[in-house]
Amino acid sequence: MTVRAAQFAATYAALTAAHEVADHWVQIDAQATAKGARDASGARACAEHVLTYTATQAVALAAVQKATGMRLSWRRAALGLAVSAVTHYVADRQGGHWRDETPRGIVRLAAATGHAGWLSRDPNAGYLMDQAWHKGWILIAAAVAAGGSR
Repeated sequence: MTVRAAQFAATYAALTAAHEVADHWVQIDAQATAKGARDASGARACAEHVLTYTATQAVALAAVQKATGMRLSWRRAALGLAVSAVTHYVADRQGGHWRDETPRGIVRLAAATGHAGWLSRDPNAGYLMDQAWHKGWILIAAAVAAGGSR
């Protein structure tokens, strides 16, 4: 395994583990219930969640670097964290709207790609689509972050 491959694997593991902690332990109920509101309060709740989410990922990435001696470029790490943050915000603004009959945002994308029936039929489908979106983008964020070393 090359150094770059090891950096990618460690970065992906750190970002994914931090995602689970931030989305399920750090995010508070008020943020989770309000982040999909279609007004300024929803945008604010989602931004607050994404701020703590990104901070959790940054701490995890720094801890893995310290523990392993991995030396990521701080610019690439910041860019990777930005990719994760922006795409997380985009998805989480859909909170509570995965079963809407007139979808918007990524719910519209999910419906356009043949998932509307599943979303309307299965109460867990929205959560699963949300988590798949996040983890797909975390893969890209890890590739960006690990793409260069100091």
